[in-house]
Amino acid sequence: MTRIKEIEKAITDLPREQLAEFRVWFETFDAQNFDAAIGRDAEAGKLDRFAEEALGEYKKGRIREL
Repeated sequence: MTRIKEIEKAITDLPREQLAEFRVWFETFDAQNFDAAIGRDAEAGKLDRFAEEALGEYKKGRIREL
């Protein structure tokens, strides 16, 4: 059995209360990893192109309120 399959089995065997705890933990874990990745990409300049494009559209008046 692969590690992923073992994890899947362990999760499906959790009682409802523990599954709820796991969901909270995993959501936090996933969000922190996502935020860290965005931070690394921003530091590396990988998002600069998107920021420049957005600012250009703003300066041309091509934006609207959400």
